[in-house]
Order: sequence, then structure tokens, then C-alpha cells
Amino acid sequence: MAAPVDVADLLSRVKRDMQRARFRARNGIKLAVGAARPNVGLTPKDEVWAMDKVRLYRYRGDHGAREESRPDARRPPVLLVWSLISRPYAFDLQPKNSCVEFFLGRGLDVFLLDWGVPDELEAGFTLATYCDDYLPRAVSAVAAEAGSDAVTVYGYSLGGVLALLYAAGHPDDPVANLITMATPVDFTRLGPLFALIDGRIPVQNLIDATGNVPPAVLLNAFRTLAPTRELVNYANLWQHLWNDRFVEGYQAMNGWLHDQIPLPGGVLPDLAELVANRGLASGEVRLGRRTVRLADITCPFLSVLAEADHVVPLDAATGLTALVGSKDATELRLPGGHVSLFVGRPAQTRSLPAIVDWIVGH
Repeated sequence: MAAPVDVADLLSRVKRDMQRARFRARNGIKLAVGAARPNVGLTPKDEVWAMDKVRLYRYRGDHGAREESRPDARRPPVLLVWSLISRPYAFDLQPKNSCVEFFLGRGLDVFLLDWGVPDELEAGFTLATYCDDYLPRAVSAVAAEAGSDAVTVYGYSLGGVLALLYAAGHPDDPVANLITMATPVDFTRLGPLFALIDGRIPVQNLIDATGNVPPAVLLNAFRTLAPTRELVNYANLWQHLWNDRFVEGYQAMNGWLHDQIPLPGGVLPDLAELVANRGLASGEVRLGRRTVRLADITCPFLSVLAEADHVVPLDAATGLTALVGSKDATELRLPGGHVSLFVGRPAQTRSLPAIVDWIVGH
């Protein structure tokens, strides 16, 4: 005997599906014409230091985020050091989906270093340019602006490499703590990205008329890491196309992923040399005219790894705690991928709280 039909439930489902179909059509049209792109990087900030195209921003703690009470009057200053190949607003993607907003809400004094967009003037920049010229001045500016003699330096991806080389080469600077997140250690284990920087592809094939590596080269290199990812993302988008909040989040993230910037051509030989020496895995790196040693880093150190990172896999990212000279060195493995360590709901509930707890505890 057939089960009785719940007419009210059936009508409710039909009504829901019809409503979702209308929303799906509306949002599909918006996406197709590029309308209603969400605003990003909305947390208020002030420019507090600049040199050439490099800008240092300090985020305001009075923008409405809840700040937890602290026993001390000063908020611990944290300097976010971004990579060189994309734009740093991913740290402040959207309200309630913002690493910056989360840190402010936990009582930290947040600064961001924006390297700017390179052109012919930056084509000759090397790793030493960033680690010896810009970072020491930026850290000094953070300390002065915050009224503190100690700064937590927090580097993401290639920005983590910059932070490590800077800290190793400037052990007397006011670095209280050092954090790296999704940072490559053994460059020979980077998969397809390894082929881009190992010297097998002639440099002239990678550099454009400005002397830099154009964004399209970098974007295509990242696509080879997960060839089916875009198809999966599109399928997921179609499934949730009726959900305005999901679509807005997709637009923000997808827009950032495709918002690549050129890589200074002078950095390429440095990266090739890192590959030849297994990246940072030897513990010694040639920086400019000298060699810096990770063992000279003695401040408390935290290495954050993503267990499902397809850009910097675990076997390419492990081992930093054994290379630095810090007696207080921790490796923190967290669920997520290269970006979802700090973007998305899981970041708000798992990785960011763990990182803030470490900062506050130190």
C-alpha cells in the first residue's frame, strides 16, 4: 500500500523549487553580464608609511568589530606580509569573511604591507630588495606607529619566504614573533610550479616587454596544479546559484583568484637558485651578496600548514621548525587548503582562532 502523500509538504517543496529557479535565473544573468560585483577590502584603514610603490596600512580597530578586553592597554601589533604575485585584499575579503576583521576583533593591532603592482621600474627587484630594503623599514614603521618595541611578523606563501629571509638577515630588528603560513620550504616538491622556476624554461620565454613575468603566465601555472578545479567550482556554483550569499562569496573569491599581478623579473633567478638548493631546506640561502641562515632566527616561531594544500603540499612545507634557531618553535597543521586557511567559514572557526591564541600567548 502506497504511503499517503503529505500535500502541504509537497506544495511547500514545489514553491521552494520555483523560488530557487527564479533566483537562479536572476543570479545567472547578473554573473553573465558582470553586474553586482561585491566590494572587497572594506575594513577601514590608514596609510601610515610608504616607499616607492610599497604601502603600509594600519587597520582601524573602531570599525564595529567586537574587540575582546585585554589586561594590557596596548594591542599587540601584527604585520601581515603578502606574497608577490597577487593582491593582498584576500586578507580582508568581505565582512564576516575577513582575517583582518577577525584579528581586530580579538584585540590585535593589524598592519598590512602592500607591495604594489610592478612595472618597468621594479623589473630588476630581487628577493634582497624586499628583504633588505623594504621589510626592515616597514617593521620599524610598525613599531613606531604602534608605540611598541616588538612586532609579530606574519608571512603568507611566498610572503612567508620573504619574512623568513628578512628575519634571518636582520636578527637585531624588533621582531617579537615570526609566523609563516602555507610557505614553501623544499621548492623541488612544488609540482608544476617547480617546472616554472627551475630554469628549464628560458627566462626570456617568461618575461614580457616590461621585464616582468605577466599575470597570465602565473595564472596558467596555478591552473595546472588542479586542472579540474574550475569545473568543480562551476558545478558547485550552479547548485547554489539561487543563494545570494553564496554567489556573492563566489564572485569575491573568484575575482581575487584571477586578479594576479606581474612578478618582478629579477626575482626569477633568485627563485631558480632556491630550487637548485632545495629552497630553504638546507637552512642557508644566498640573499644579495651574503648568505643568511635560518638558524639565526631565535624569536618564537609558528609554522602553519594546510593539510589539503594543492599549491604548497605538505611535503614541500614541512621542516621549518627544525631549521630555525628558535627554542620555541611550533608546527601547526590545520584542515583546509592554501587559501581556506584564512578565508571561509572553517577559517573563522578553526585556523584563525588557533593562530590568534598563539599570538596572544606569546
